Amino acid sequence: MGRRKNKNRIVENVVILDAGAEGKCIARPEEADGRVVFITGVAPKDVVDVRVTKQRKSYWEATPVKFHSYSDERVEPFCKHFGVCGGCKWQHLSYENQLKYKQKQVKDNLERLAKVELPEIKPILASDETTFYRNKLEYTFSSRRWLTKEQISSGEDFDNRALGFHIPGRFDKIVDIDECYLQAEPSNTIRLEINKYARENDLEFYDVVNHTGLLRNLMIRSSQTTQDLMVMLQITAFNEKTESLLHFIKDSFPEITSLQYVINTKKNDTFHDLEVVCFDGKDYITETMEGLEFRIQAKSFYQTNSIQAYNLYKITRDFAGLTGNEVVYDLYTGTGTIANFVAKQAKQVIGVEYVEAAIEDAKVNSKLNGIENTLFYAGDMKDVLNEEFLEKHARPDVILTDPPRAGMHPDVIQMLLRIRAKHIVYVSCNPATQARDLQLLDEKYSVKAIQPVDMFPQTHHVENVVLLELK
Repeated sequence: MGRRKNKNRIVENVVILDAGAEGKCIARPEEADGRVVFITGVAPKDVVDVRVTKQRKSYWEATPVKFHSYSDERVEPFCKHFGVCGGCKWQHLSYENQLKYKQKQVKDNLERLAKVELPEIKPILASDETTFYRNKLEYTFSSRRWLTKEQISSGEDFDNRALGFHIPGRFDKIVDIDECYLQAEPSNTIRLEINKYARENDLEFYDVVNHTGLLRNLMIRSSQTTQDLMVMLQITAFNEKTESLLHFIKDSFPEITSLQYVINTKKNDTFHDLEVVCFDGKDYITETMEGLEFRIQAKSFYQTNSIQAYNLYKITRDFAGLTGNEVVYDLYTGTGTIANFVAKQAKQVIGVEYVEAAIEDAKVNSKLNGIENTLFYAGDMKDVLNEEFLEKHARPDVILTDPPRAGMHPDVIQMLLRIRAKHIVYVSCNPATQARDLQLLDEKYSVKAIQPVDMFPQTHHVENVVLLELK
């Protein structure tokens, strides 16, 4: 029963029914009067008392305050930072159950939102590696370390500096990470040694509220197919202290093949409009895939799970059914990874991407691999993909599209309906917006195949590939 009717009311003995969006779970207690309640920090089949933190007309949000019984789908989290750090929110679920709920997420979204005729959804492709699978991590330096209630009440004098990840919902608080299970060594060792050196040598950690301090961010990129390793620092000034830190990193970790820095005095951490300086080594690292080499610079986008990305691209290529005679449009091509990956099986591949620097990377990767049947264009998709573009280039037989989480712009979808390519292969990291777009494409296209792919174990995120065929 509800003890209070205000915003922070307690609802007792809530049975958690299912996994929901953004890593939360859902329940429908009687006290919610038919509303769905989204609850953080629980698992399906848990029975808990919850505190309601937000009330809206159609839903509530809540957090657990007491557990009466734990789900048999739970496992013991292996990371000491679980529940505090914003990553790996499904670490308390067995991997088998993670896959089950990701498969269900795809099925529910496509059936509930797309409302189109669907074939049987193929079983989700599991990741061989469930830890240490990422090739890139970005850590934040902060003078505002997150402390638990137990740490605060202990009376101990804690160092307020931190190098780690943001606390969910807090832009100003960082948890100091001892060990992370997302990226293989020497990632953890590099972060710990930089953290130690910076403290011992009194380098100021950044204060995001007052915008003061010297050290802002640390990015580590590691190739999973070569021995390349990139480290990049975001700093507010290049001076004697930061130069000494860079020399320390270089001397301590000779395996680093690309050591870079960027001076950022802005009030945000984005650096894509800033100059990246190569302090030592090359200004890129290399990944390989089926004999192709892909150069990745500090600003480049590349799938953060390299091994599973290869499986994702193979599925995309198989769905496209290329014979060597097709003209392929690769929309939202990024650095042209998919475009270059399928180029040998196509007559021509034309990639379009909003970020101009990414298009330059795509061109470099084509040249590096001796690929001569690709063309790349930079610009807003809804502006580039028009009738003039179609008159200039051959009309596509196959369209590959891998848009951001927001999905495709309605103007782009209308253009796809006018182009009438025989096949569209739609890769998505958000089944909800993918489902919305499939409903719009249903005017002229039928869904012929669906393949979910788990790119990010221990999280709720799921990739999904859909094959569409012209009716």
